[in-house]
Amino acid sequence: MYFGKEAFAMREQRVAVVTGAGQGIGEAIVRQLSADGYDVVVADLNGENANKVADDLNKTGHNAVAVEGNVANKADHEKFVQAAVEHFGRLDTYVNNAGIMIVKPVMDINEDDLEKIYKVNVFGDVWGIQAAVTQFKKQNDGDKVRKIINASSVAGHFGDALMAAYGSTKFAVRGLTQVAAQEFGKQHITVNAYCPGIVDTPMWKQIDSDMVKLMGGQPGDYWKKFSSSISVGKPETPQEVADFVSYLASPKADYMNGQAVQIDGGMRMI
Repeated sequence: MYFGKEAFAMREQRVAVVTGAGQGIGEAIVRQLSADGYDVVVADLNGENANKVADDLNKTGHNAVAVEGNVANKADHEKFVQAAVEHFGRLDTYVNNAGIMIVKPVMDINEDDLEKIYKVNVFGDVWGIQAAVTQFKKQNDGDKVRKIINASSVAGHFGDALMAAYGSTKFAVRGLTQVAAQEFGKQHITVNAYCPGIVDTPMWKQIDSDMVKLMGGQPGDYWKKFSSSISVGKPETPQEVADFVSYLASPKADYMNGQAVQIDGGMRMI
């Protein structure tokens, strides 16, 4: 259900792009932002998944458009932003959620591994920031705060064995978040990151499978092992991550800038 730009003239409109929004944490985020009143661009490498999420949102009275694209490509981020502008007239929040994982010992990591994971997890966030800021600067928004929200991880605060490639990208996202926050803060653009822990998603099922192949054991062993370290006694749901992103995307977080906050149930405390 898309009503055109004129339909939004009578309300305070907010528009978000969420990458990796076809499943898992990204899907939970885009659904929560829709519930919060955002019009959303559901961006995902899997166009079929993106369309399913967008269609479901539209059928339930929200306003969503699906866009297929690869976050490793700078031009695709520009395409995501253009979809927001063409369908909804503006952009307020850009969520760099998409990411991938590689589980390998340090000595087994090769050039292809690093190129693949850095292009998605780090290059992708740089391209997303650039595309969002370019659009923000075109808008006559006065002192209205616009948001860039990046996905880091508890693995971006503490290194874990067999996750050097992944963890190093998430440390990089924290640094990128801090630098971008300093560069754009005075332009009423904030940049923050969320750092999930053990979340019940397809990615964690793959991590468990990869750990079994490397270390032995049975499927589910490493999911249980990592989950047992969470102080609240249970793994995280995608919705629990989305609830925090909802706060970051809201006016209540307008004064937060340059932070990478662990939302992990007390798995790691600093």
